[in-house]
Amino acid sequence: MNRRSFVAGLLTVAAMRGARAQGAGFQPAIVYAVGQKFDRSFNESAFAGVERFRAASGIAALEFEPRSPAQFEQAVAGFVRRGASDVAAVGFYYATPVAQLAPRYPGLRFTLIDAAVEAANVRSVVWREQEGAFLAGVLAALASRSGTVGFVAALDIPLIRRFTAGFAAGAIHARPGAAVLINFVGTTPDAFNDPARAAEVAGAQFDRGADVVFAGAGISNLGIFQRAVERRRLAIGVDANQNGLHPGTILTSLLKHVDVAVEGAFTQARAGTWRAGLHSLGLAENGLSLAFDEHNAPLVTPAMRDAVARARAEIVAGRIVVPDGRS
Repeated sequence: MNRRSFVAGLLTVAAMRGARAQGAGFQPAIVYAVGQKFDRSFNESAFAGVERFRAASGIAALEFEPRSPAQFEQAVAGFVRRGASDVAAVGFYYATPVAQLAPRYPGLRFTLIDAAVEAANVRSVVWREQEGAFLAGVLAALASRSGTVGFVAALDIPLIRRFTAGFAAGAIHARPGAAVLINFVGTTPDAFNDPARAAEVAGAQFDRGADVVFAGAGISNLGIFQRAVERRRLAIGVDANQNGLHPGTILTSLLKHVDVAVEGAFTQARAGTWRAGLHSLGLAENGLSLAFDEHNAPLVTPAMRDAVARARAEIVAGRIVVPDGRS
């Protein structure tokens, strides 16, 4: 072996040792939102991020599927006993328990999805949902024959208001004079898991003339979609790509890239580049997008897609400022 090959070999061994040392003690974990992991929505998007990380790294995450937000502390304690170094908390209602537990576990990195907590070991990932919802509103208004569109939301909270404000603004931008109906499934987080009640709310909007309804209610979306099928109306999905659930009925889905946030947090933690603080994702960061595929292709004309593309460009450029529902 010549001297150059010998030195190269030493450098390779050192790099391998460094990589192993950097990854030593790393164990990701995730607490899903209340509901089903395979919900074709928020949780399943998070799971997709977990799976991509596992495929890339060979490291499987510890998982906990709670029946209520009150189980979060139990989940974290269990993770710590199993050697967790990082916990992704998927859901706005984990903000309070994360704030309480972060000081108790200073060596644990928390990535909080959909809410903000200030702590040295917490990364808060939030979205400017109003920007993506604006695009959904544009598409809904252009697809509507009646001029009335609706939004069936889970419950009235700031997070949902960003969706409803953006959707209404987009619909009116694309079709001045459009009517926008907004109703809620319930008043507690259980509203995200009540398809029967959501179907009733959607039916009431259809009775009032809406022919396109945005379904923003987690698992409850399944009831909204079914009612849209029965009434031969259109619906819009959210979080994950739900176009394929009822082809010909789902106009589009507003993708909220929770998968990217989860995968990125784990990847950066493993590499040593994870940073705490507030991370806000919108159209400019590709944190939100509308789903166009073979399932909704017959429903969306080239002119409609062009209108969405123009609106997106205007928002990214700052020429359209989308309301966030705070006023």
